[in-house]
Amino acid sequence: MGKKVLGIIPARGGSKGIPRKNIKPLLGKPLIVYTIEAAKKSGVFDRLIITTDDSEIAEVAEVNGCEVPFLRPSELAKDDSLGLLALQHAVEWLEMNENYKSDYVMVLQPTSPLRQANHIKESVDLIIKSDYDSVMSVSEIPSHMNPQKAMVKDENGLLTLINGDPIYKRIALRQHLPKAYWSVGSIYLCKTHLLFNESAPIYGEKVAPYYIDSRYTVDINDPEDWAQAEEDLKKLANE
Repeated sequence: MGKKVLGIIPARGGSKGIPRKNIKPLLGKPLIVYTIEAAKKSGVFDRLIITTDDSEIAEVAEVNGCEVPFLRPSELAKDDSLGLLALQHAVEWLEMNENYKSDYVMVLQPTSPLRQANHIKESVDLIIKSDYDSVMSVSEIPSHMNPQKAMVKDENGLLTLINGDPIYKRIALRQHLPKAYWSVGSIYLCKTHLLFNESAPIYGEKVAPYYIDSRYTVDINDPEDWAQAEEDLKKLANE
């Protein structure tokens, strides 16, 4: 029997940086539709739902082929609401109202419109063929920004490496630096029960990286990000 994978797109109505950004047209298409289309094209989800408190967002999602089984309670859609609680609510609602249980949950932020269907599929393949608790999309940090090169001021106002070592101990040659990565926010995938794990919610103990090339990694939070996304989408369309 195949594993059940639930895709959840979190998209509340409130947005301070870019008002109504989840349904604002990006090159003529509502932002959230990029995520819906990539998720559907991947073919890995037996269910793809949106959790939103906004009826207009819900309508756009449904018209484009995403399930809207409920509207998220307003207390879970405030500026300071924990995203984890909205995910827990979605999973519990489906189990209580539709007797639906999944083996895995993938969280797909609509603010990552450059995410491709193959990224989603390969992430699911990675976790199903392994014993990992979760998979997180990451991209490599440029060598000049590697944390091994990071410096801070000590209590005397003098520079030290971030781990407290003196500056002369820093790694000078790029080739000798260990590779370092940052979370790009495109994909969070975990065993469903880990959403309710108190000690390590979502991630668990064994977190595997899924590498995404930096050209697919824009995360839209402000107008500058939006402009970058437009530019990057145009480049991808011409490849």
